[in-house]
Amino acid sequence: MGRLHSTATRAATSAGVIALAAVAACDGTSVIGSGGGASTSTTGSAASGTASTGTGTTVLAKVDKVDIVVSVDNSRSMADKQTVLALALSDLVQSLTNPLCIDGQGTAAAQQPASSLDACPAGTTREFAPILDIHVGIISSSLGGHGSDSCSTAEMFSCNGSPNPTNDDHGHLLARSDACGPGTVPTYESQGFLAWDPTAKLLPPGSADANELTSTFRTMVLGVGQVGCGYESQLESWYRFLVDPNPSQSIQIQGGKAVPTGTDTALLAQRAKFLRPDSLLAILMLSDEDDCSTIEYNQFYFANQQQNPQDNKKKFHLPRARQECLVNPNDPCCKSCGQAAAGCPADATCTTSPTLSDMDDDINLRCFDQKRRFGIDFLYPIDRYTQALTSTVVPDRQGNLVPNPIFSDLDATDGVTAVRDPGLVVIAGIVGVPWQDIARTDTNGNPDLARGFKSAEELALPVGGSSNTWDIILGNPATYVPPTDLHMIASSQPRFGLPDPTSAPDADPVSGHEYTNANSDLQYACVFDLPAPRDCTVSTGGCDCGNPSNDNPLCDPNNKTMQLRAKAYPGQRQLSLLKSVGPQGVVASICPQQVADPTKVDYAYRPAVAALIGRVKGRLKL
Repeated sequence: MGRLHSTATRAATSAGVIALAAVAACDGTSVIGSGGGASTSTTGSAASGTASTGTGTTVLAKVDKVDIVVSVDNSRSMADKQTVLALALSDLVQSLTNPLCIDGQGTAAAQQPASSLDACPAGTTREFAPILDIHVGIISSSLGGHGSDSCSTAEMFSCNGSPNPTNDDHGHLLARSDACGPGTVPTYESQGFLAWDPTAKLLPPGSADANELTSTFRTMVLGVGQVGCGYESQLESWYRFLVDPNPSQSIQIQGGKAVPTGTDTALLAQRAKFLRPDSLLAILMLSDEDDCSTIEYNQFYFANQQQNPQDNKKKFHLPRARQECLVNPNDPCCKSCGQAAAGCPADATCTTSPTLSDMDDDINLRCFDQKRRFGIDFLYPIDRYTQALTSTVVPDRQGNLVPNPIFSDLDATDGVTAVRDPGLVVIAGIVGVPWQDIARTDTNGNPDLARGFKSAEELALPVGGSSNTWDIILGNPATYVPPTDLHMIASSQPRFGLPDPTSAPDADPVSGHEYTNANSDLQYACVFDLPAPRDCTVSTGGCDCGNPSNDNPLCDPNNKTMQLRAKAYPGQRQLSLLKSVGPQGVVASICPQQVADPTKVDYAYRPAVAALIGRVKGRLKL
């Protein structure tokens, strides 16, 4: 995860100083995981491609406008990936505003028109009509500490002695030019998003210069920065902006429990201006780590807690999990030692060593394999986000089902009577997964990114037997069956079966080799070459080669403080969501095959953009 900077004194916490039950309700009973805002699953009619709000509105077959939300991880080590994304933005803008001219067999013409206003060469037509109405907005993965003491906007470490507001971006649209500075990028009517409007349809008109739109878009992406909260809420951030019926103004701790309070009216105003009911909605997630969207009620915030609430000079450590969790996290007795046994047999370890140690509970590793390690899953279930993308109703803060804003008309005065169906909602994840696993293959069965990433349908097809690509990259999280690709197993220790830390730098073509990290980091899903080496003796923020005695595969083996590569961790929760939404999901790797030759189809995140366009073009007007 992004490195967190604890404000707590680095003093050891003795075993058993605090357990979750000790900071629960006043009567001493643990309330974590009970009551308050449980999600109700109501799946929409995604398969049929129809949806209705029950208000007489109709759905759309094809559309001529697109709303794009780019959700950018802004934790440490993300600057290099944001730079790579910026390289691909012209492809995204060009693909929509000036789509390819193709012949009857679908082959692209050798000479393409310079702009959307130019005609196609003889014998060819556009893949789809140029899109002349686009909204583009950016949000970050930072939602603060979810009620804990981490990720405070008053924290001054990351911004050189100034408060760091990017620790909690609240799910708002972002248009900053510098994460720690006051600069703001001009946006359409100062609404926080860009508007592509070459025919001056809007009043006032939006942008008519594609190059200017791309340049501004790049500035906004890079301005997100990489000093945000290390407990990244990649899924909850777009959910809050697009879906949450009543986004909270803040999270308060009342009686030892987190309580969402107030209503973020500024976010609701941004959402209403940005999100049109009759557009194609595309969500693009960029993250090099797994999602850590912590539940924002009761005591789940303890997953993000750094200081001991009873003694703020000591670090807080979570209680350990009962022994059943090591064998089967789905066992009814797999619980936290901080919870009541409730009919389960006595567990000696909960008596002798109930609280985890520094070695077992590093604050930077709170978000992976939680049920097995802590006996509690502190994160929102994936079903919350599946429902948001497929159902016409979602639960509000009290658990009541209310209209889903994605499938609603947020402005009753706009004269629009049609609303999108789930087929007009696409979510793409550029996440931690080896590109070799998800690329289409050549005639010899070798991964060939020139052929693009596999579609949702292709990911479900058998690969060399009965297993499919999902088995390789995801396994079955519900039953704790791990992925068959060892690179996709989240582990702080070197994974048996992959080249060990003493191996040659390129022993593993996917991740280099395993490395020694003293339980303070995870092993990598994939690595890729940086456009230029980074000297970690002078570079600050997100540099991975500061220790001159490291055995990290990101570092030059002959000059160990020189970083040659960037990395990504297994993005298991994002992949789980992308699998759950079927054809609405697009899977891409955050580890590009190459960033040296911009003329090739496998350059940077060009394959990811191509996969996204390939998924949406069927619903764009011809």
